[in-house]
Amino acid sequence: MVENPPYMNAYGLIPKILKKMKEAPRPDRFTLDFLSTKLGFSGGSARAFVPFAKRIGLIGPDGTPTELYTKFRNPSESGWAIGEAMRVGYKTLYERNEYAHDLPSDKLEGLIMEATGLSKGSVVRSILNSFVALKKEASFEEPLEGEGRPLERDVEAVKGRGSEGVQGLPSGVHLSYTINLNLPETTNVAVFNAIFKSLKEHLLQG
Repeated sequence: MVENPPYMNAYGLIPKILKKMKEAPRPDRFTLDFLSTKLGFSGGSARAFVPFAKRIGLIGPDGTPTELYTKFRNPSESGWAIGEAMRVGYKTLYERNEYAHDLPSDKLEGLIMEATGLSKGSVVRSILNSFVALKKEASFEEPLEGEGRPLERDVEAVKGRGSEGVQGLPSGVHLSYTINLNLPETTNVAVFNAIFKSLKEHLLQG
């Protein structure tokens, strides 16, 4: 029997808990104690969020926050992370329609019933509204490099890339690099000559 997509009966809590998750420090493990003590959701209806978060890939089976959890807390990647979480948790819907998040409510409800075999009722409604609650927090376009997503480049990543650009980039796209040097306090010109010679040999000439 196919497992139903993830849902919470108290789906109105989903955006509220997600908001608190952004504000709170990342825990070693996301437990019911963390949910109630650190995030402030101690009611019984909120307890369902822990298995819900596991189903959508924000936390692992043992409660350990995943990479998606970490990216979700980054303002520049938060929406993208929830979009990815939706594709994880609602895989059965996305297998039938890769743009499930763009469907109007009636079409989405029909898709849920088709994927689950359920009849219209409270479970389908909770799945639908849980999906919609996540969608309001989601973005389905991956953030561009450089927009709040720092690029980590070392010397080896730049060496060997001459005027033809970086392999794999579209024609006409060029990368620029800013190199900050902390020069020693010295009056010995030979020291500066050695630094700039090395820079030219290893970076500028590729």
